[in-house]
Amino acid sequence: MARGSMQKQKLLYLQKILLEKTDEKHGLTTTEIIAELQKYGISSERKSLYDDLKVLEQFGLDICRTRSNTTRYYVGSREFEIPELKLLVDSIQSSKFITHKKSIALIKKLEGLVSEHNGKQLQREVIVSNRVKTVNEKIYYNVDDLHNAINNDVQITFKYLGWEVNFGSTDKIVRRERRDGALYRTSPWALVWDDENYYLVAFDENDDMIKHYRVDKMDCIELTDEKRKGSDVFKKLNIARYTNSVFSMFGGTETDVALSVDNSLVGVIADRFGTDVFISKESETSFRVDVKVMLSPQFYAWLFGLGDKVKILSPASAAEKYKEYLSKILKLYAKQ
Repeated sequence: MARGSMQKQKLLYLQKILLEKTDEKHGLTTTEIIAELQKYGISSERKSLYDDLKVLEQFGLDICRTRSNTTRYYVGSREFEIPELKLLVDSIQSSKFITHKKSIALIKKLEGLVSEHNGKQLQREVIVSNRVKTVNEKIYYNVDDLHNAINNDVQITFKYLGWEVNFGSTDKIVRRERRDGALYRTSPWALVWDDENYYLVAFDENDDMIKHYRVDKMDCIELTDEKRKGSDVFKKLNIARYTNSVFSMFGGTETDVALSVDNSLVGVIADRFGTDVFISKESETSFRVDVKVMLSPQFYAWLFGLGDKVKILSPASAAEKYKEYLSKILKLYAKQ
C-alpha cells in the first residue's frame, strides 16, 4: 500500500495500538508508539505524534499520562470495566443455552474490549469445558427468529427436539424429533431466561392455553404470514408470576396452594415466589403462604427437597397427589 495511503490511516492505527497495548498499569512511550506504528508500515515523527494524540483526545479517547523519567501514555476509562466484563464472562459460562463453542467465541470478543494485558485476566476465568451446555449451535439464530416473530406479530412453526436412549452398538443418549418430526405451530409472546435456560412463552390455539418451550430444543423455526393469537390471554398474564410458578416445575395445572412453612425457609420461599406473596403467621415457628403453582412431579420434587419443614395445607387434592408421589418413591426401596 502506498505510503500516503497508510498515513491517512495513521490515527486509526494509533487508536488501535493504544486500546490494545495500554491500560493503567501498562503505558507506552512516544518511542514505543512510533515503533508500534512502524509495524503497520506507518512512519511518524515525535512532533506529529503529539498532534495525533491530541486529536484522539478531542475525539473522546481517554488518553492519560504517567511521568517519571519519561512520559508514558495509556487509555484510562473504557466502555466496560474489568469487573463488569468478568460478570459477563461468568454469565456466559453458567448459561446452559449457550454452547461451548459459542461461549468461547463470546468471551474472546469480550477480551477485545480491554487491553491485551487485562484480556489475560478474562482468559484465566474461562472454565467452560466441563460445564453442562446445550449442543444446539442454532441458539443465537433461534432467539433472533423468535424476537422477529414477536415484533412482527406473526405465528411460527418449528420442530421440537427431545432425548432418547439408543441401545445398540453404542449405548448413549441421542437427540430425536418429537411428534416424529411433525411441525409445531404457535403464537410467540415472550422470551424468558430462567434457571439458566431460555424459554419461549407462547399461546397454543388448538389447545387454547399458554405453553412454554426450551429455545435450545427448537429447530427449523419459520415465521408465517398468520397473525398471532391469544392477545387477550396475554394481556391478563403476569409473566413474572407465571415464571415463578411454572419454570423448574414443568407443566401441570395452575392451582392455588396453601403451604405451612418453617420460619427458617422464608428465604427459600422469597427466592422461588418473590417477596410480594401473601403470608400469615401460623405459629411461633412457622407461617402460612398462599401461592399459585403448576402441580407436577417437579413441584412435588421441590417440596420433597425441603423435607419436613413444608406441608401442603390445601387443596386436599394436592396433598393426596403428593402422598401418592411419596408412596411411589418408597415402593422402589420397599424390598431392599
